[in-house]
Amino acid sequence: MSEDVIKHSVHTLVFRSLKRSHDMFLANQGMLPPIDDKAEKVLKLVKARDSYGQVMGAVRKAQALKQQESVTCRPETPLTTETVETAPLPSEGAVVPYSGPTPSPSPAPPSGALTVPRKPPSMPKPKWHPPWKLMRVISGHLGWVRCVAVEPGNEWFATGAADRVIKVWDLASGKLKVSLTGHVSTVRGVVVSPRHPYLFSCGEDRQVKCWDLEYNKVIRQYHGHLSAVVCLALHPRLDVLVSAGRDGTARVWDVRSKANVHTLAAHTDTVASLACQAAEPQIITGSHDSTIRLWDLAAGKSVCTLTNHKKSVRAIVIHPTMYTFASASPDNIKQWKCPEGKFIQNLSGHNAIVNCLAVNPEGVLVSGGDNGTMYCWDWRTGYNFQRLQTAVQPGSMDSEAGIFAMSFDQSGSRLITAEADKTIKIYKEDEAASEETHPVNWRPELLKRRKF
Repeated sequence: MSEDVIKHSVHTLVFRSLKRSHDMFLANQGMLPPIDDKAEKVLKLVKARDSYGQVMGAVRKAQALKQQESVTCRPETPLTTETVETAPLPSEGAVVPYSGPTPSPSPAPPSGALTVPRKPPSMPKPKWHPPWKLMRVISGHLGWVRCVAVEPGNEWFATGAADRVIKVWDLASGKLKVSLTGHVSTVRGVVVSPRHPYLFSCGEDRQVKCWDLEYNKVIRQYHGHLSAVVCLALHPRLDVLVSAGRDGTARVWDVRSKANVHTLAAHTDTVASLACQAAEPQIITGSHDSTIRLWDLAAGKSVCTLTNHKKSVRAIVIHPTMYTFASASPDNIKQWKCPEGKFIQNLSGHNAIVNCLAVNPEGVLVSGGDNGTMYCWDWRTGYNFQRLQTAVQPGSMDSEAGIFAMSFDQSGSRLITAEADKTIKIYKEDEAASEETHPVNWRPELLKRRKF
């Protein structure tokens, strides 16, 4: 009679199977399999031939030559066939590196010899720049002059003011050429296109206008800003216009189609300064939230935020040749390196609300303050070589000595300032000055600034 098969639950069967496996493999669970010496030798030989196959023959010859030289250098040992035969030769798979004669150690200098001390690092000495002096005062606006732009041909320049008028002046004579009316509030920004006969303007009436200078009429308007537009910039190579204002955004416009390509919204306060360049970052903005942002124009996104300033950033200027830019705030003027926005140095001393910056190809940086002070700096070293105080025109109060905007002409030899006393002032270099009459009184700080 066959025995009845005892039925077990699945849980019991699985548990028994696990127990058998555990008892079987527990003894050598953490042990590695034994090493096969023959397989290891073959592996090393294959690796050696794969890595050093081209030089293995040369190494063998060098090793044999070295053995022969060592034997011939000992005359007391007779050269027999047995000596040569018993000399150990390198194995087939071994790689013996060639070691030449060891260099003899250099002789120590005598005790009386003087060692040359290492030269300490030195700061670059500032380049001498001639001082600037007032050349001409132009009157004609009926309100604060808020912006200025020089034409690429260097024949005329345009200014915008609180009287809602854009005026075009002859650069050589300072005479008025034409007045453009169309804004219904203060004109805060003007810029002239280098490739088209267009002038762009923006104002506190939230309007951005494109003027055709052949007809002196508005041909396009760019709508989208929710508040006053305070700064404007043109891309040097693309037909792209960038405007920014009190709504905390910078808007990128297609010049021809008037389309709002990007809205650069990341600042939390008024965007007070704006700059464009052909290289990365193509757009740089400064805001009253004390930050500077570098933007990727293709993606329309912020790639870097610089938070070094403690107060509003009211001015940004890009050096024309050195791939650096400067920003101005009441706490400091700071220089930065493109494209990542690496900090270079502080330009300290202009203790005022700095409204504007301008730089020329010779490396002269000029900052204009809300109290009428104007400081001239050497761009590379940050040396302040001149300080000027603007004088108000007769009939104006002393409190109207404020500089709102400034720009060099295309040659860099004339500086045009837009001021609160309703005048435009033109400065030029003093031809009579020399390094003897105006020496460089340079006292470098103890802390070494970064070179760039």
